[in-house]
Amino acid sequence: MTETCPSEFLTFAHELADRAAEISRAYFRAAYEVERKGDLSPVTIADRSAEEALRGLVAERYPDHGVVGEEFGPHQADAEFVWVFDPIDGTRAFVSGNPQFGNLISLSRGGRPLLGVIGMPAQQERWLGAAGHGTYHRDAAGERPVRCRPCPRLDLAVFRAQLLPLTEPEPMARLRPLVADTLLSGDCFSYCQLASGWLDLVVESGLYSFDYMALVPVVEGAGGAIFDFAGTDLDLRSDGRVIAVGDPVLRDQVLRALAE
Repeated sequence: MTETCPSEFLTFAHELADRAAEISRAYFRAAYEVERKGDLSPVTIADRSAEEALRGLVAERYPDHGVVGEEFGPHQADAEFVWVFDPIDGTRAFVSGNPQFGNLISLSRGGRPLLGVIGMPAQQERWLGAAGHGTYHRDAAGERPVRCRPCPRLDLAVFRAQLLPLTEPEPMARLRPLVADTLLSGDCFSYCQLASGWLDLVVESGLYSFDYMALVPVVEGAGGAIFDFAGTDLDLRSDGRVIAVGDPVLRDQVLRALAE
């Protein structure tokens, strides 16, 4: 990230995250109907209500900004500044009563992520990363900066594989024998773990822009690197295949392992 995100956007992002968390917690483990989309993924009133609220706040505060969200169509998606929302990341976890679901909020400028929030409302935790500001973890004890941990070799890495057994088995098959330990799935919380120095590598595929845009500033602000399977930085047009490393030294090692 080369530019500095204006501080007013950080303040507003926290307001958005507060509202998304409030709505998520109100519906979590409550009675509601679970619907199925065309791809059979679940959606609930919580997803839709949270996104509607976030869109309303953006329209009120920054009417010239665009919005891209999971549940509703894009609005002014060609604007200079675009907010990208996944109101509940990990809806399957949410509907099963698992607290490891999140609210993803990001702001892009010219298609490139400028700010990202990963909110974990049931855990009452939040990670916010922004260009020029670093990444911070907020919980009941307060707010503090976080950093990815050093991990110079792939054989020392703790690897979190997301979705790969179902969608792209080859990357997991190639990486699993080369790392120290492998964990399966964790949705957006995996990137919080990486930013806080608790694991070293996350690989995922089949994502949409609302799934990955918020992850980029959180990882990069903590000193990590995040890119696609070709090693290219992520933006609104990326293909949904994501690699995140806590130590940028691992970048070439991972790409080489996937290419061999």
